[in-house]
Amino acid sequence: MAEASWRNALYPDRPVRERALEAAGHLVSDRLADLVADRPVTPRLDGPEIRARLAAFDFEEPRPTLEVAHAITQLLDEGLVQSAHARCFGLFNPTPAFPGIVADMLSAAWNPQLAVWSHAPAAVEAELHVLTAVAQRLGLAVEPGSSHFTSGGSEANGAALTVALTRRFPTFGAAGAASLGAQPRVYASSESHLAWLKLLHQAGIGRQALRLVDVGADGRMDPTRLHAAIAADLDAGDIPALVVATAGTTNAGAIDPLGPIAELAEAVGAHFHVDAAWAGAAGFSPALAPALAGIECADSVTVDAHKWFSAPMGAGMFFCRRKAWLTDAYHVATDYMPKGAPADDFYTQSQQWSRRFIGLRLFMILAALGREGVAAQINHQAAMGDLLKRRLGESGWRVINDTPLPVACFVDVGGAEPEAVMRRVVDTGQAWISTTRTTGHACLRACITSFLTTEDDLEALVTALDQARKARR
Repeated sequence: MAEASWRNALYPDRPVRERALEAAGHLVSDRLADLVADRPVTPRLDGPEIRARLAAFDFEEPRPTLEVAHAITQLLDEGLVQSAHARCFGLFNPTPAFPGIVADMLSAAWNPQLAVWSHAPAAVEAELHVLTAVAQRLGLAVEPGSSHFTSGGSEANGAALTVALTRRFPTFGAAGAASLGAQPRVYASSESHLAWLKLLHQAGIGRQALRLVDVGADGRMDPTRLHAAIAADLDAGDIPALVVATAGTTNAGAIDPLGPIAELAEAVGAHFHVDAAWAGAAGFSPALAPALAGIECADSVTVDAHKWFSAPMGAGMFFCRRKAWLTDAYHVATDYMPKGAPADDFYTQSQQWSRRFIGLRLFMILAALGREGVAAQINHQAAMGDLLKRRLGESGWRVINDTPLPVACFVDVGGAEPEAVMRRVVDTGQAWISTTRTTGHACLRACITSFLTTEDDLEALVTALDQARKARR
């Protein structure tokens, strides 16, 4: 390929760029319009069909950028669960807020590297600004500059584990797990996100370090059982290092009793972390914020912007009480990095080195909505969750979880098998739901993840469920 050709492909002339960006804008706008259209939520292509389309791209000869974009967007339209759709009642892939989409485009164009303050002072300060605002809304007692954006909740929770082990075992950072002399223990609810198993494996202290504490009938961690587990481990010579409370379990939206768990962690010198990846956004709603009582006691907190804040994937946040804890866990010095910045560089305070401008997504969403707008969005989704639970009850389904968050775990009063019902609903393409187990019960699960979801969407879901139940009983 001639030099002029590859240079033009990488950096077209301005008229070509403007036409391409305009066309790309139309593709995105059409995509957003489809989110509320009556179209399938589930994939229409199977694996062989997807692979056959991709085989057309052998990467031997160049193709126009827009031609490739059109082909890929069509593939995405037909080959994905449309997680941003108003009738996708699945996990936590939200409808991306438009300001966040614009933020991603701007971030890609300017492409700042946030590893060090001196290379991107405006971007670094913007992230610190939005992190401070979120911490204040949640009432978190964190020092300035002691928080950062992450790729998601797992990375943020991994930071909590690294900080906890470094705090509890002075030799851990330099000599590793072999130097500890006793088994560290990590405690989390049996309903917690099991990324903890991966993180313990990665940290070198082993998956068996995790104690999954039983929950009560409400799905919340039982502090009495936590106390008993800690006492048994202390008697065995183990050392409690990290106690995790979950604010918004993945299965059922349970919020552990944060205050009592914080007291137990403090009593044994363990780091207390709150995984509020989902429910942390509830702190922006005056009506829902009381459900997070006790989060202010946390030594660290995880919140995902790509869940209830509706930022594009993936955008997590890690809040830490003390900046020195992050420095002890992550600091490194090397000759090729710039020196003398007026603020701590992110690469010395977190796992990431090269860093994308993730925080711009949330910055633009919060700025575009304002405090009342964010609260209204949160309250709307919570109201849709309450309405869904009521409609399910009226239609002969029994909701088995108890949470202020917009997720319903439910079973058929008449005994229809959850997996069969779910399959039939998903096969229709009218909605996407899932199955799970919570507090020992197999059930269906529907979560309000889109701010576009309306009463009509809920009625469509209930109708599809009722029809599936009749067909599968």
